[in-house]
Amino acid sequence: MQKRKVGLALGSGAARGLAHIGVLEVLEKEGIPIDMIAGTSAGAAIGALYAQGKDASVIKSLTLDLSWKRLASLVDLALPRTGFIKGKKIKDLLAVLIGGDIKFSDLRIPFACVAADIMTGEEVVINHGSVLEGIRASISIPVIFTVVKWKGRYLVDGGLVNPVPVSVLRQMGADFIIAVNVIPAVRDRAQRVEKIKEPHIISVVMQSLYIASYLVVRSSLEGADIVIEPQMPDITYGDFSRAEECILQGALATQGSIPEIKRQLEA
Repeated sequence: MQKRKVGLALGSGAARGLAHIGVLEVLEKEGIPIDMIAGTSAGAAIGALYAQGKDASVIKSLTLDLSWKRLASLVDLALPRTGFIKGKKIKDLLAVLIGGDIKFSDLRIPFACVAADIMTGEEVVINHGSVLEGIRASISIPVIFTVVKWKGRYLVDGGLVNPVPVSVLRQMGADFIIAVNVIPAVRDRAQRVEKIKEPHIISVVMQSLYIASYLVVRSSLEGADIVIEPQMPDITYGDFSRAEECILQGALATQGSIPEIKRQLEA
């Protein structure tokens, strides 16, 4: 019997996307093969590290070592023409983590990431050239980060158009897809409304991106064989200090899906 090609779609979600590390930990431990990966925004950054050959425990250690002080040092302010943060320091950090400005063709696992063309609203799938450029485009939260110019296009965060890139994996040839969605349902967020103070500009931008992503996330998940949704209703997009909780919730949600994943793969 021909082996099924397993694809893993890692979705957008800023700090909530750290749950992807817990997902990878459990899939690795349970021996679930990953033949290809597609990621959007946070999912692109973590997916690229895994595709490059770093196992989940290494990615976890690298993440937990990032203190708030270190994260704050990555903010390189720009004259606000297309965004407040240049993103060069983040790109430099990614270069250290991933091992230089490597090409997609250098990765051990086939990988693609998703960005959005801010001028046309089109989805842009990046799967060749510089991996760092691809990640930087995919994580480019509008207004917060400057846009990325790539092949004549101006790109921003892919969560606007395809928050969980299941469709990209189909195009890559996957015939069994595990999708990870970390965007909470509106009802989960609504439970916290009374506790929230007047939002500042960053919160407004992040919440705007969340609303846009939530509106398309269900259609984005269509075609997935398994959908894993870590439960993190009270963790916001900027809660990087709660990395350990995010990773744990990703692991717990995946553990619950393992019997069904194995059943379908063995069918």
